[in-house]
Amino acid sequence: MHSAATTHYTSLAEEPIEALGGPALRAFFRLAESWDLRVVDQRKLLGNPPESTFYKWKREQDGSPGRDTIERISYLLGIYKSLHILFNDPEQADAWVHRPNQAPLFGGQSAMERMLSGNVADLYVVRQYLDAQRGWN
Repeated sequence: MHSAATTHYTSLAEEPIEALGGPALRAFFRLAESWDLRVVDQRKLLGNPPESTFYKWKREQDGSPGRDTIERISYLLGIYKSLHILFNDPEQADAWVHRPNQAPLFGGQSAMERMLSGNVADLYVVRQYLDAQRGWN
């Protein structure tokens, strides 16, 4: 049982953030498979957790990632969802992140290259870009 002093709550569902770990990690690893991500890229997108922690999460599909990792996964899932709304073809949606993009935000790089900077802000920017493409300003 968590004490009131150590329990962190999300603003969305008022669930302890620790309860989101397993579902978030399972969703992330499914997304990583859909996007055909290398392990090094998966770790970078998650905020570079220690290698042993990453492999434990991957093996068990469960764990207690911190708030930063949950936030990163949330942005990535939003990006994935937006792409699958924007593109009728799932293969095209999943391939988009790897294609060079001439939009000023990307400057000829792919969205994945932008997201692999390691900064959570870059995940946010890609998510905002796709939301704008969907007309969700």
